[in-house]
Amino acid sequence: MEPVAVIDFETTGLSPDHGDRATEIAAVLVQDGKVVDRYQSLMNAGVRIPPFIAELTGITDAMIRKAPPAAEVMRDVADFVGDHPLVAHNASFDRKFWDAELGLIRRSRRQEFACSMLVARRIFPQAPSHKLGVLVEFAMLPVAGRYHRALADAEMAASLLVRMEEEMRRRYHVRGVSHELLREIQTIPKHHLDRCLERYQQGSTAAR
Repeated sequence: MEPVAVIDFETTGLSPDHGDRATEIAAVLVQDGKVVDRYQSLMNAGVRIPPFIAELTGITDAMIRKAPPAAEVMRDVADFVGDHPLVAHNASFDRKFWDAELGLIRRSRRQEFACSMLVARRIFPQAPSHKLGVLVEFAMLPVAGRYHRALADAEMAASLLVRMEEEMRRRYHVRGVSHELLREIQTIPKHHLDRCLERYQQGSTAAR
């Protein structure tokens, strides 16, 4: 796979449309099955953290008061990510905050997201659920740290992505898994997966 950036936000709530803001972001660059670089920062958007969010994430108002401004963090992480394709677990959530926080600094997203949760529903349909923690245990992946902290979650989503690539190579003999293929897999019905990967492999072979 070409290098991709796996990102994860921690936030004050579920939707920027309702005034929720990001409190932490992490991005890990994955290349050739390995994490090759990392970015992580708390971010101060000037909003209070609800108590239940503080309990869930361990991120407190006191921590946020000492963090750099959200605008500064978003400029830094956007530069770090560059034009690399994006991946997130439950990408519809992270995409909303990525777009909203970039919009506040008058920047816009230049690339598409793939969702490791939706891809996992196709590759690991037998998993008890497709929450990140359940998939990490199901696939016997290392726990990188506390769940609901951005860097640990991004690292574990990256490990899951690599594991799913390995599974596609093992089961379908796919030589290279592209970001474009991930985005196709996340949209197809489950019973079309075999056909999709066989067609992709045939196309890859013909192109060589």
